Amino acid sequence: MDWLTDHKLPIGKGVQALVDWITANGSWFFDGLARVLEAMIGAILWLLQAPHPLIVVAALTALAFAIRRSVPFAAFAAAGLLLIINQGYWEETTETLALVIASTIVCMGIGVPVGIAAAHRPVFYAWLRPVLDLMQTIPTFVYLIPALILFGLGMVPGLIATVVFALPAPIRLTQLGVSSTPKTLIEAGEAFGATGWQLLWKIELPHALPQIMAGVTQTIMLSLSMVVIAALVGADGLGVPTLRALNQVNIAKGFEVGLAIVLVAIILDRLFRAERTGER
Repeated sequence: MDWLTDHKLPIGKGVQALVDWITANGSWFFDGLARVLEAMIGAILWLLQAPHPLIVVAALTALAFAIRRSVPFAAFAAAGLLLIINQGYWEETTETLALVIASTIVCMGIGVPVGIAAAHRPVFYAWLRPVLDLMQTIPTFVYLIPALILFGLGMVPGLIATVVFALPAPIRLTQLGVSSTPKTLIEAGEAFGATGWQLLWKIELPHALPQIMAGVTQTIMLSLSMVVIAALVGADGLGVPTLRALNQVNIAKGFEVGLAIVLVAIILDRLFRAERTGER
């Protein structure tokens, strides 16, 4: 076995050289990207933190009722948010919400077009599938290191790591929804002279909407699962008190923060659950 270990393939060194080259030659791109992402997160944070917390709770409760048309769910959302304020984690919750919303926007903005392209081009999806498998299985800390090098400490590397982790879900679900459109519907649209764009917007995307909405909820849940890991690279939010509770072995604080994360997860899941399309 010595001959095998003595001739180690330079995989790690190759990746290191690639990151060094990107850092040296692409700093202008990553600096610009960081400014755009910071501006988006800052705008979401301003919307959540500038008004009085009770105003935000009232607005989110009204949004919950408007989307789901359910008084019990709206009451649960209001009670959950008020409990978070009562426990003293409102600021951290809004920071986590900003990270989750921003990562969901980025993931859906990339995932839906890529999923559509993959559904229309099977060869492209065949090449894309192992990349998605790698993104879903590679340990998060592996790509946290280059994200930290390229973007520094703060919310942006946490956002990038979250996007890498969550992006395969909307791509796969969009591809599944579009590719499963019945051929009879496509043939009927073509018979009426529909163009490719008309087939996409009026037949394929409406048929794939439940799968796309499932991609939204999956992205939200995966983003929430990253809040603690994102805190390791300086991202604010509920991950910070979670890490403090872990370091201090503080059971009370850990349970309080965990409860806040669970409440946010339940509210967002019920808010964007695709089943509501069948409740009309």
